[in-house]
Amino acid sequence: MNGMKEIIRRIVSSIVLIIVVSFITFFMLMMIPGDAVEISLGTEATPERVRELRAALGMDAPWYTQYLSWLTHAITGDFGVSFTYGETVTSLLTSRLPVTLSLMVMAIIIAVLALTIGVFAALKQNKTFDIIARTLMQIGDAMPQFWIALIFLVYISAQFDVFPISGFTPFTESVYGGFMSLLLPALVLAFGMIATLIRIVRSSMLHSLKQDYMLMTRVSGMNPVVAIIKYPLRDALIAPLTVIGIQIAGLISGVIVVESIFSLPGVGRLLFSAVLKRDLFLILGLVSFIVTSVIIITLITDILYILLNKRMRREES
Repeated sequence: MNGMKEIIRRIVSSIVLIIVVSFITFFMLMMIPGDAVEISLGTEATPERVRELRAALGMDAPWYTQYLSWLTHAITGDFGVSFTYGETVTSLLTSRLPVTLSLMVMAIIIAVLALTIGVFAALKQNKTFDIIARTLMQIGDAMPQFWIALIFLVYISAQFDVFPISGFTPFTESVYGGFMSLLLPALVLAFGMIATLIRIVRSSMLHSLKQDYMLMTRVSGMNPVVAIIKYPLRDALIAPLTVIGIQIAGLISGVIVVESIFSLPGVGRLLFSAVLKRDLFLILGLVSFIVTSVIIITLITDILYILLNKRMRREES
């Protein structure tokens, strides 16, 4: 019962947080010097044309009225119209979202597969494999994503014809081409996440392997592989579960850098372009979508953690 109350409380707080963040974003965009309408129309636009467009977009009303109007429409999925592209923000988002989702899913799969490195590093403590794993952790923590991306572009994409230097091949045209277009960006995106997850899994495994119950499994004659899977491995995977939600949130912010460097037509590059052109409704719509995605992912992670902890306590009792 307490777990259900905690889940409901977190859902309510997440909804409130989404509204607060959208309000702060809208307010900050309104405070930025310059007129987005004038920028979109160009320097040769007449004052009459500027007034007409501002009135058509509802931007001649007070800022709080504009926010309430935007929020009302945003709840229904209408984030407004982009000044730059002349299309609805929703259509631009849906057209770019498949690339970003494919990139993130591939990065997450790579990072999750790398969890096995942390497991074997703990089992081979202070041996060659463990030393290599710790070196990988240090490199992942020390090198920023944009630097890793540039290294991959210069020393891998430019040297081998297998990986495209930039651009994206849709999966509808070629599954292999789409996969190779995203592989290097996904590796860059997952690199920092891999280092963190390996460290957490390795530390958790080492702590569990030193517990008294592992000695009891050896005394009782339990198969070592079964014992590791049943006890230390299960305990070691709880800590990464809470971190994965935070790491995925970091992936979303890293997408902007990676997509811009590799010229991928995703949401991150679209947001970067919108900021440069001060496309008000496009920025607001994309930021709100990204923030909402981060909050929902964090919420799901918290709920899974609560349910998993509750189940483990029940099993232990």
